[in-house]
Amino acid sequence: MKLITLTLGPVQTNSFIVADSETSEAVVIDPSWDGAEIAKVALEAGLTIKEIWLTHAHFDHIGGIADLVKALPETPPIYLHPDDYDLWKSGGGGARFGIQIDPGPEPTSLAHGQILHVGKFAFEARHTPGHRPGHSVFYCAEANIMFSGDLIFYRSVGRTDLPGGDWATLEKSIREQVYTLPGKTQVFSGHGDMTTVGDEKENNHFVKA
Repeated sequence: MKLITLTLGPVQTNSFIVADSETSEAVVIDPSWDGAEIAKVALEAGLTIKEIWLTHAHFDHIGGIADLVKALPETPPIYLHPDDYDLWKSGGGGARFGIQIDPGPEPTSLAHGQILHVGKFAFEARHTPGHRPGHSVFYCAEANIMFSGDLIFYRSVGRTDLPGGDWATLEKSIREQVYTLPGKTQVFSGHGDMTTVGDEKENNHFVKA
């Protein structure tokens, strides 16, 4: 597996290009900003973007979709849990912060337990509300890797004070959908550094294991 991390946009959001090195097929997880730059990096790496996966629809996670799609030869499927469609339609809530974005083409519905593929690698989508009602994470058991969006960060957790946030729900999602994974699972979040499930279970003071 090949992983390229790009930290982009006004709040330094991590976007990920995830690829099967053998087939050069790739997906983009949370094209946060500068979609043309994401497309350029993928092209220079010899990768073909087949799909776009969204952990949720806050503006800083979808702000690059429109320009990314324009830079591709054809529009790929864009997966998002339907509980976040309302936020996507409203431009990701950017107006609250004085930011207007084009949210791009209409997404395809993503369901809890749905299996998505990057070449030979299978990822399980897990519905993890709390930060947002439609928040999801993407877990690949074979590669021991999870993309957690704004659910959990390195020794921290996503905020719940924005519309649709709920602390008890966030805590439940972390306990049931993250802390149940093997401790060696690498966690790549929407902001900040990589961590592991084991480290968070031991050191995350917001949600104890």
